[in-house]
Amino acid sequence: MGQAPDHPQAAGSGLRALVTLAAPVVASRLGIMAMGLVDTIVVGRHSSADLGYHALAWAVTGVVLTTALGLLHGVQVMTSQAIGEGRAADTGAILRRGLVYALWIAVACASFLALAGGPILTAFHMAPGLAEGATPVLQVQAVSLIPIIIADAGLFWLEAHGRALPGTIAMWLANIINLAVNLWLVPGGNLLGVEGAVASAWATFASRGFLLIALAIIIIRWDKARAYGVFTRAPDDPAAAQAMRRVGYGAAGSYFIESLAFSAMAVFAGWISATAVAVWAVVINVAALIFMVPLGLSVATSVLVGRAYGARDRAAMLASAGQGFALTTVLLLLVSAGVWLVPDLIASAYSRDPAVIAGIASAMILSSLFFLADGLQVVGAQSLRARSDIVVPTATHMFSYVVVMMPLAWWLGVKSGGGVDGLIWAIIAASLLSALLLSGRFILLGRRPLPPPAEPASPLA
Repeated sequence: MGQAPDHPQAAGSGLRALVTLAAPVVASRLGIMAMGLVDTIVVGRHSSADLGYHALAWAVTGVVLTTALGLLHGVQVMTSQAIGEGRAADTGAILRRGLVYALWIAVACASFLALAGGPILTAFHMAPGLAEGATPVLQVQAVSLIPIIIADAGLFWLEAHGRALPGTIAMWLANIINLAVNLWLVPGGNLLGVEGAVASAWATFASRGFLLIALAIIIIRWDKARAYGVFTRAPDDPAAAQAMRRVGYGAAGSYFIESLAFSAMAVFAGWISATAVAVWAVVINVAALIFMVPLGLSVATSVLVGRAYGARDRAAMLASAGQGFALTTVLLLLVSAGVWLVPDLIASAYSRDPAVIAGIASAMILSSLFFLADGLQVVGAQSLRARSDIVVPTATHMFSYVVVMMPLAWWLGVKSGGGVDGLIWAIIAASLLSALLLSGRFILLGRRPLPPPAEPASPLA
């Protein structure tokens, strides 16, 4: 067994390695959310009603998409561990298996969402007209799942190799396309005959299609792709495929639980009022945008933890996780302070409706309290998965976000009349609980000896 030639990232560790990898990964994740930010702002300034349609459609689509991307998390973890074990030459096979897996997942998710998304919205009996207006938006979003799911398999693989920057550049070029198409289509009067939230969904499809093509070109043109086996048919290795899927099942379970719980907040907002839906749409959009910072840091942290775990270097593994937690804490405290200081500025960027602006400003002040806890819990979960601890993060998310947050949000936001502020208090409690449990779990496991490395699954040299 040997490593493909010249893979300097295999031994990379320390704060410098974390920052070097994290910076483009964070920029890439911010690029993902920038698409949603542009969609929300352009649609919101076009029509408050369309903003509600967009938010409700995304509430369902987001659950499906994040669950699908969780299923692909094994591509990144197995690639990182293989590099740490000195088997970078095997990573092309991991990518090829991941792309085939991604295609099946994408088609299944798009078909399910296109057929069942509308009836799901209707079943929640929200304010009149909301489900009917959101359904065509959701159907277009379903089509756009296919390119983004396949593209992200390639993006995860590149990041595990420390090649995050090319993917980041492609992501921001896709953002330019998304903005241009949004500005063309959303106001209406175009040749396609669409406007509002539906038009914005088509802009998302166009930008995601571009991203898929760009990432394919980046991987194919990489001079090390051949050495890593990208152009070689992956060997028939059920054990390796199962290991990749197993990591994905755990991540997908967590992502599904979290996204379902947060989507339930949108349903609760729909039970409150149409204004509450619009306010919640902005709250979750801003929170998701900020979440991309710790999410990117968690990816970088998990790559380094996975490499250290593959090399069975416990000291490097603990140091990488500790630095990830520390850097996340510093950055999110700064971000939270910024949001707390300028809530009115944020609100006015999203809407022209005075009632919506007032609700957004109040909610932004309160939301600044959960950003840090939410960030630390995702770093903890990703670090645990990188060291092959799969079940506990999912179980922790189930308890925190389903058992605790959802009933608490219903009670504080709907039953007790607390409105959107009540929903946010529930998120604060659940995120803090999750962060404490996951970080404690990583510290506990860090005191135990690491198991011996697994036998190589394939004979590639």
